[in-house]
Amino acid sequence: MSSRETKESPNGDSDALGSVARVRGAGVALALLLAINLFNYIDRYVLAATEPDIRETLLLAADPDDPNVKAKMGLLSTAFMVSYMLAAPIFGFLAERTRRWLLIAVGVTLWSLASGASGLAGSFGVLLLTRCLVGIGEGAYGPVAPTVLSDFYPVAKRGRILSLFYVAIPVGSALGFVLGGQIARLDPGAESWRWAFYAVVVPGLLLALWSLFMREPQRGAADRLEPSRRATMKDYLILLRTPSYVLNTLGMTAMTFAIGALAYWMPAYLKEHEIPPFWGIEPVPLFGIITAVAGLLATLAGGFAGDALRERIRGSYFVVSGVGLCLGVPCALAFLVVPFPLAWLFIFLAEFFVFFNTGPSNTILANVTHPAMRATGFAVNILIIHLFGDAASPFLIGAIADRSSLDVGFGVVSAFMLLGGILWLFGVPYLERDTAAAPHRLDSLQST
Repeated sequence: MSSRETKESPNGDSDALGSVARVRGAGVALALLLAINLFNYIDRYVLAATEPDIRETLLLAADPDDPNVKAKMGLLSTAFMVSYMLAAPIFGFLAERTRRWLLIAVGVTLWSLASGASGLAGSFGVLLLTRCLVGIGEGAYGPVAPTVLSDFYPVAKRGRILSLFYVAIPVGSALGFVLGGQIARLDPGAESWRWAFYAVVVPGLLLALWSLFMREPQRGAADRLEPSRRATMKDYLILLRTPSYVLNTLGMTAMTFAIGALAYWMPAYLKEHEIPPFWGIEPVPLFGIITAVAGLLATLAGGFAGDALRERIRGSYFVVSGVGLCLGVPCALAFLVVPFPLAWLFIFLAEFFVFFNTGPSNTILANVTHPAMRATGFAVNILIIHLFGDAASPFLIGAIADRSSLDVGFGVVSAFMLLGGILWLFGVPYLERDTAAAPHRLDSLQST
């Protein structure tokens, strides 16, 4: 809903009716986008949970002695990420020129149908194609959704709101692991893993339909900005001249490399090490539960911590992100050497510290970009963090595992976690200045 609907009274107070209307519109938008993001990540990690079964059906059945089978399975995630990151800048550009809810509806429809088609795949090549289509659909959604929320909520609340939105990452990922793992076990001989992909189709289509009835918020409304000119290609160079944006993107890239490899290969790690059930729960579903709990707590805590410390600590969003990721490094290394079931504790702690940055790091992106180019800012970030992050890491860690072990691969992952934390800490001195300058960047360029 437009900021024009929250009118100023003669004494300077906001009109009560307009204020209530705007809050209600923001809440519905948050609920819908959160639900979509939840199914988004369920779909992503259903693939990881069913990877061993898909490997048996589509690859090992044809060539039981294939020495590169894990690298090929890692390529499924890489193909998804490549299509996702290449589509994101295109849809980010469109989002600054057309109705964003329409783009969201188109994207959700595409990835829902493509997910169903993944379940129908009769060969590895067909499955590879459907995962590319899922990536294109998510590319229409990923860079657009946070910009809609940023136009509903001001800087002071944005960290908490984006944390709520990104809670879908750990919870949806966990549900994907649980859903995929449980469905795959129903009848392995009948390839029941296919039904895990079918399960997200109908909910996704219903959410896409709902999106078509949502009202578009005015760009810059929460920043109290008047409608501004559209950003040009030359204006986008501002992103490269904004230290907070650059360092945040580099830190997110290292973190994304790590979490992409961990999430994709953890089910295989648990299966290869023949980890027994704990408290009667099978390892893969248990990993999903741990991901959900640790991710939910960490994502909310990180967002609230970033907002709460904003007035007390300079560059609080960078501090929260960097310290959290650095603390996760010894935990990620510990679970490789500590015996189970105690290792589950270190897996929980590693995931907690990895997810602690989710809200703060995305809040940095929203706060240091002008509303007229915010969608492109998110889209360029998506392109970079996935190109050099989880588009490459499942394949590379899979290749390392083929030649040594997943333990060695996860050791490499820990090094990238440390790198990401250090890069975020380097961004601390720049954040306050870049946040203050962001709403005026296009105006200053126009006047020069």
